[in-house]
Amino acid sequence: MSTTPQQEQQLLASVPTGLFIAGSWREGATGRRIDVEDPATGSVIATVADGGVEDGAAALDAAVAAADGWRRTPARQRAEVLRRAFELLTARADDFALLMTLEMGKPLAEARGEVAYGAEFLRWFSEEAPRIGGRWSDDPAGGSRLVTMKQPVGPCLAITPWNFPLAMGTRKIAPAVAAGCTVVVKPATATPLTMLLLAQVMAEAGLPDGVLNVLTTSTTGRVVAPLLADPRLRKLTFTGSTAVGQRLVEQSARQLLRTSMELGGNAPFLVFDDADLDRAVEGAVAAKMRNTGEACTAANRFYVQRPLAEEFTERLAARLEALVVGRGTEDGVQVGPLIDDAARRDVARRVEEAVAAGAKVVTGGQEVGERGWFYAPTVVRDVPPGARLLSEETFGPVAPVVAFDTEEEGVALANATEYGLIAYAFTEGLDRGLRVAEELQTGMVGLNAGVVSNAAAPFGGTKASGFGREGGLEGIEEYLETKYVGIGR
Repeated sequence: MSTTPQQEQQLLASVPTGLFIAGSWREGATGRRIDVEDPATGSVIATVADGGVEDGAAALDAAVAAADGWRRTPARQRAEVLRRAFELLTARADDFALLMTLEMGKPLAEARGEVAYGAEFLRWFSEEAPRIGGRWSDDPAGGSRLVTMKQPVGPCLAITPWNFPLAMGTRKIAPAVAAGCTVVVKPATATPLTMLLLAQVMAEAGLPDGVLNVLTTSTTGRVVAPLLADPRLRKLTFTGSTAVGQRLVEQSARQLLRTSMELGGNAPFLVFDDADLDRAVEGAVAAKMRNTGEACTAANRFYVQRPLAEEFTERLAARLEALVVGRGTEDGVQVGPLIDDAARRDVARRVEEAVAAGAKVVTGGQEVGERGWFYAPTVVRDVPPGARLLSEETFGPVAPVVAFDTEEEGVALANATEYGLIAYAFTEGLDRGLRVAEELQTGMVGLNAGVVSNAAAPFGGTKASGFGREGGLEGIEEYLETKYVGIGR
């Protein structure tokens, strides 16, 4: 059901727009405000406080002040706060979905899916908090007992991206809070509203003042640098581009911070000649078009074994051409806008470059609409190896298709990238599926599946896609230190 301007304005008026520090809402020390735009119209829908260096220091001060109390809070109590937050977030699912659609552009149906996914991290880690364990053993040589315990790493800085404004926040906040850590969150400048509403919900759930602090700023580098240099900060978790992640790792090395980096991707999508073609096409649509292709997990390069290449390309083009493009709040819309005009121009340039080098557009390949930052779902074939559509991550609704001959060639093409976040492979052969999954140089593999993200599974990559894992049993370990105690007999 589409929304009305009145509903949108009512929701926007209810969302806090200040900095959230030590349990209170406040204006930034700079006195400036940041415009938040609707990418479907290009119009300003809200302004939020623009934090400065002083505000960053205040946020870290608050996290440090709350750290000991939260660390000593029983795990069951931490779990109950997260569980209440899950329930409150779920109860306000429609508000969160509409807010994400307004500030990021994704269709309401996808936004509702993100609410369910993002909320699940709160529930999952509420259940993991009481399960933080340790180990007791005897010295094999005799003479002492060996005790291993897990303790929270300490105050954390979490930097989140614009493409999944809720889930990328809960995926970091939930395990940190469950582990007994305090957090300063710096959300993306383009999409701060969802995180501010989440902070309000977390406070309503009973999270003590200072455990979660939210800092919006237009000068991220300037504000973050002093925090990374402060010895009281003990953990950095970042989701974003590889280039920015590399700079943050360099800065964090001075204080030897614990770091988790979820960085860029260039996901290959392999279709072998024994694949179920119906299943492969549906998987391709899901893997490519989720979030309008603006996802690090989006399929970026389609490698299809030659006997199926032509039919797969035609069927994928027909499916993408049938998708409804428009403002995400309208009925029936399946594809929203890109985040801004620069993003749309970048996608258009990559397609133009590939065509100039000999590629052929099967469908799409042009901007759509008179307002907003829309680009048509696009399929391109005969893409030459050197094209940026293949060598770099394209954040948009473009599917380049390339034919290959042998299994070995397909796997080699898939691995021919500096990135290693996720790969997709479609085959009906069990042996081939396992063999290919073992050979793909990625942290995750979707085997006959176009979507694999799950709060109960470890999310993360290898190579230039970063390190560390979010979600699953592994997710909470990123926020825990291991301490060994030797006890003499």
